[in-house]
Amino acid sequence: MFEPHGPKRLSDIVTGDETWSSFFIIPPKCLNRLWVDGQGDKPVKLRPGFQSRKRMFTVFFNYSGPLVVDILPQDTAMTATYYVQNVLSQVKSVINEQRPKVSTSRILLLHDNAGSHKARATTQSLRKLGSQVLPHPAYCPDLAPCDFWLFPILMDRLAGWKFDRIQDLAKAVNSELRTIPEEDYHGRFRKWQIRLKRCIESHGKYFKGQ
Repeated sequence: MFEPHGPKRLSDIVTGDETWSSFFIIPPKCLNRLWVDGQGDKPVKLRPGFQSRKRMFTVFFNYSGPLVVDILPQDTAMTATYYVQNVLSQVKSVINEQRPKVSTSRILLLHDNAGSHKARATTQSLRKLGSQVLPHPAYCPDLAPCDFWLFPILMDRLAGWKFDRIQDLAKAVNSELRTIPEEDYHGRFRKWQIRLKRCIESHGKYFKGQ
């Protein structure tokens, strides 16, 4: 489908997913390493528990960069209704603004099999737009650009930061997403294509490397 003379282009793909972001993101373990002489106690490093403050972000991006960053309101569940009315509607508006001469039927949507993504209300809404939904195998984060690239990069960049307000956290998320070079977005979609090929060649079995 995405070969040089194929019917589809990587630039037509719009992909996104949800992720939780804490008001304090734990630095990677490698940054917590320290030398101890064996004589004293190791310093205690506090870890946020499951009740730590956090909010759900939904991020959509394409070949050129971020399109939509949506923050789920506090004490609100991610439902199909919310996903359609607040997330996909924003995606549609941004695409229409960026590419006014391109029909939404040209858009290829890539998202996973979460309940809000596969619900009848969502599929009906996408059918009305005429957008094609690319198939995504269940439980395969290694084939989702958000999971194998964007979210790990974002969490790594925000590691160690502490935020008191959701506005500050949102500003930081948006800022970090936009500092990623456009060519990196290009490259990850090409990497996604390579991963798909390797998955097909291995008949769906596990393989090492990218």
